[in-house]
Amino acid sequence: MLILIIAYVGGVLTVLSPCILPVLPFVFARADRPFSSHGLPMLLGMAVAFAAIATLAAVGGGWVVALNEYGRHAAMALLAVFGITLLFPRVADRLTRPLVALGTRLSEPQPNGTTAPASIGTPLLLGMATGLLWAPCAGPILGLILTGAALNGASVGTSLLLLAYAAGACTSLAAALLLGGRAFAAMKRSLHTGEWVRRTAGALVLVGVGAIALGLDTGLLSRLSIRTTSTLEQALVDRIGLPTLKPPQADTPSTLEDTELTLTAAARKPAPSRTLRTEGLLPSFSGATEWINSAPLTPEGLRGKVVLVDFWTYSCINCLRTLPYLRAWADKYRDVGLVVVGVHAPEFAFEKRSSNVHRAVEDLGIGFPVAVDSDFAIWRAFDNQYWPAFYFVDAQGHIRHHQFGENQYEESERVIQQLLAEAGRTNVPSGLVSPTASGVQAAPDVSPSLSQETYLGYERSRNFASPGGIASDRANVYRRPASLRSDQWALAGDWTVERERAISNRTNGRIAYRFHARDLHLVLGPSADGKPVRFRVLLDGKPPLSDHGSDVDAQGNGMIDVQRLYQLLRQTKSTKEHLFEIEFLDEGAQAYVFTFG
Repeated sequence: MLILIIAYVGGVLTVLSPCILPVLPFVFARADRPFSSHGLPMLLGMAVAFAAIATLAAVGGGWVVALNEYGRHAAMALLAVFGITLLFPRVADRLTRPLVALGTRLSEPQPNGTTAPASIGTPLLLGMATGLLWAPCAGPILGLILTGAALNGASVGTSLLLLAYAAGACTSLAAALLLGGRAFAAMKRSLHTGEWVRRTAGALVLVGVGAIALGLDTGLLSRLSIRTTSTLEQALVDRIGLPTLKPPQADTPSTLEDTELTLTAAARKPAPSRTLRTEGLLPSFSGATEWINSAPLTPEGLRGKVVLVDFWTYSCINCLRTLPYLRAWADKYRDVGLVVVGVHAPEFAFEKRSSNVHRAVEDLGIGFPVAVDSDFAIWRAFDNQYWPAFYFVDAQGHIRHHQFGENQYEESERVIQQLLAEAGRTNVPSGLVSPTASGVQAAPDVSPSLSQETYLGYERSRNFASPGGIASDRANVYRRPASLRSDQWALAGDWTVERERAISNRTNGRIAYRFHARDLHLVLGPSADGKPVRFRVLLDGKPPLSDHGSDVDAQGNGMIDVQRLYQLLRQTKSTKEHLFEIEFLDEGAQAYVFTFG
């Protein structure tokens, strides 16, 4: 019940959102009409459109974004026509002449002496159009509802929460409509300027449509607002302690920098006692969207085996550096009852594509079973929160140990040996593996990196130094500042910065980063049509020579051919700070995140 109240209050607060400001003229433009025949149908249409878009967003996934954009364009066109009719009465007369004739026929006395009720089609249609524009103005509370629906699946509970949110928004807009009606009535009585009011309303509608078309409803207005609905809603969420959502998706609001672990406190914790406690039963893998290297596995089918479940994603440097050990353990202990199961849970949208995952598994030399968990069903079943994450399961199907992050490999192998011994295996190999690896799978520097993971998409971006800041979701020409401080980065050239990536729109787009680490990696992708993109990197203004990474040559030249993590620098020493620069010689390069080692 509490969450329903919170959703309702969140909807009420929506009217305070800066991106609602261009929508309010559409409401007030009809404020001089009877509320029962015009206000209510309009609010009903808005609620229907909003609920439909929100529900599709919860159920449909990425394709709804495009659908919503088409809906916004249609809504803007409809409302622009509405504004023109208010501004120019002659246009309205021509457009509405057929409707007037129809209305006259409908209003003629009926055989029983009554008249047909006034049509509610016009306000209902305008309400639905306004609702398409209003839906994207939601704040953290609706984001929480939709994210929960995306992660846990649509349900009656989600529908009720969406209904409560829409009801709250309609309540505030109804109050605005009623107050607006009184204001309009007062203006007409005192100034006799009904036509002026009509024209002003039409001009405001067109201004509102223009503001929305230019993206000012979610851009400039949001930046100008000092205390927005998002602030109020977020404070409400924090106040009541609603659960935060950890699973790593590109359209969620959570910060994920703490989910890819190297030497965190969790990874540095002391080795467990020899008595491994039961942490629960092995959950089902039934949520996997597909399996690679194996038929679907089940907890029942794995009974009698010792199982190591590894949560990973193929662009995560920390995950990649665990692969040599996972492959070595799978080979060493396969014949005595160990089964390694990889669960691929994507961080970026491109990691949800089946073809990309299949190619990554092949390129990385992974021969053990991989469950593709693009919907995060297995992630939720384990209540997991990290990449990489190891779960160790005994022969009876009980989780007996877990490890989050890299390192602690000796402890992990000792746990495998102990669980195999408990299962009655008498020929368990002794000793510890010591795999060698190169490229992105090579071990990190013994000295921890001082530079931290840095995302280039605006949702999780930090330390961006180009003058003027980020222009979200639109092409913009950036320039690099004269100097960069530690861990600052900048763009130069024509770029479009989206929620999870930055896209170079023209040739010679550049990125600069001042970092302190031995290795520098960057998750990159080719142009949208798959055409490879050439690039060149510099270290302190010069070719990297012997400090080049596995994906570039000594002169710093490389090629982006698939969406993955690229190792650009691997220095022989990492004792000081350096300036990294990359220039893309072809247009269309996609850049996601810097990682270090």
